[in-house]
Amino acid sequence: MDKYQYKLNGVDYNVEIEDIEGNIAKVTVNGKPFEVELKEPVKAKPAPQKVTPVAAPVAKAAEPASAAKAPVAAGAGTKVIAPLPGTITEIKVAVGQAVKAGDTVIILEAMKMQNNIEAENSGTITSILVNNGDTVMEGAPLLTIA
Repeated sequence: MDKYQYKLNGVDYNVEIEDIEGNIAKVTVNGKPFEVELKEPVKAKPAPQKVTPVAAPVAKAAEPASAAKAPVAAGAGTKVIAPLPGTITEIKVAVGQAVKAGDTVIILEAMKMQNNIEAENSGTITSILVNNGDTVMEGAPLLTIA
């Protein structure tokens, strides 16, 4: 496991890279687990050590027994994209939460205005790719819904 310390926009981050398979890196940032999609796969190190990731607890939404679904992989689904550059001021959902199309999932401040970022489709939140206070650029993925 590789450990790094970063400072971005005056905020300190402790990053631990737990595992990289193909173009997916399993990392922990300030104690919060994430799966990061890399543009290209990283070349394998000689004799890599496998680390068994510990799954983060997932909040489950109440569903009728007749609506049994297969589990969705973390990070799978449609990405919700930032429509303009700004700062994340509030994340209104959690991983595993069911949302409907049109539900507000994130509040993004841009040019001193609060913008509601809405789910474009109904489904379950499979990953949240940003944190409160993060600055994002237009087109940056914010979360995924499957």
